[in-house]
Amino acid sequence: MAYVPEGILCSKSHEWILDEGEVFTIGLTDYAVEQLGDIVFVELPEVGAEFQKDETFATVESVKAASEIYMPAGGKIVEVNEELINSPEKLNEDVWGSWLVKVDCSNWGEDSIGLMEYEDYKESVS
Repeated sequence: MAYVPEGILCSKSHEWILDEGEVFTIGLTDYAVEQLGDIVFVELPEVGAEFQKDETFATVESVKAASEIYMPAGGKIVEVNEELINSPEKLNEDVWGSWLVKVDCSNWGEDSIGLMEYEDYKESVS
């Protein structure tokens, strides 16, 4: 099994979030990327945009399908992974290293309810 960063939490809609102190990093789970197949396009929000939990914040397209990506916890976008815009295939190469956005989560305590630890998430999708 590939290395999974400690502290990763996953949503039922297949996003992961990692508390990195000042900000939270958000990406797509290995299961989601595997289901999508070869990713060919990623649309990310602007820095400064604000989203509520479960609101669509990005779109990922693969050779199989387009998929909306949902915010696992509400907050303000403080950084986007520009590299993915030009090289979306990096998501297929390194799920945990190819994050989508970094967010200042304004309501983490309440928004974290319902997120799963990675092992529980893997069980829920197997």
